[in-house]
Amino acid sequence: MALKSTIFKVKLTIADMDRNYYGDHQLTLAQHPSETDLRLLVRMIAFALNASDQLSFTKGLSSEDEEAELWERSLSGEIALWVEFGQADEKWLRKACGRAKRVHLYCYGGRSTDVWWQQQQSALQRYQNLRIWQLPEDTLQQGLKLIQRQMTLQCTITEGQIWLSDDEQTVHLQPVQLKGEP
Repeated sequence: MALKSTIFKVKLTIADMDRNYYGDHQLTLAQHPSETDLRLLVRMIAFALNASDQLSFTKGLSSEDEEAELWERSLSGEIALWVEFGQADEKWLRKACGRAKRVHLYCYGGRSTDVWWQQQQSALQRYQNLRIWQLPEDTLQQGLKLIQRQMTLQCTITEGQIWLSDDEQTVHLQPVQLKGEP
C-alpha cells in the first residue's frame, strides 16, 4: 500500500514591502511522503516571496507531467513564473526557462548548495530569465519550529530580508542571491 501525503493547512499573512504586496492566503499543502519538513518550509517561503492572486502550487513531486512545483499562469495560459526548489538539474532549468517568462530557484542544503553552484554556475549564466537564491541552512533549521499541521503565520519582507513568525516565535532569513539582478 502506498503512503499518503500529509496535509498541512496554513493561514499566511504576507506584508511584502519590497513589492508592495499585502495579502492573506489560505494554503493547503500536501507533503509527499518523501518530502522533508525543511522542503515544506522552503515551499512556504518561496510562496511568500512570489505571492500573487495567480500563484499556485501544482502536484509537484506527485506529478507525472513536466510542470513547475509552484507557478503563476496568465489568463491566456502562459507561464509567467516557474518556481523550483533545491539543487535543480541544468537540463530541467533549461526546459523551465524555455517555457516561462521568469524562473526562480530557491536552493537549500548548506555546503552541498555551494558545491552544486560551483559546478552549475557557468552553464546557468546563459539563462537571462533565471534567478537563483540560496536560503541559509542555519536559519531554515530554526524555521522548522514553526511547522505544524495547522499554522497561522505572518511573513514580513523588506529590503530582501524575511521575518516569518507565529504567535510565539520569529525566524529571520536573509536569502543570498546567486544569479540574477537584485
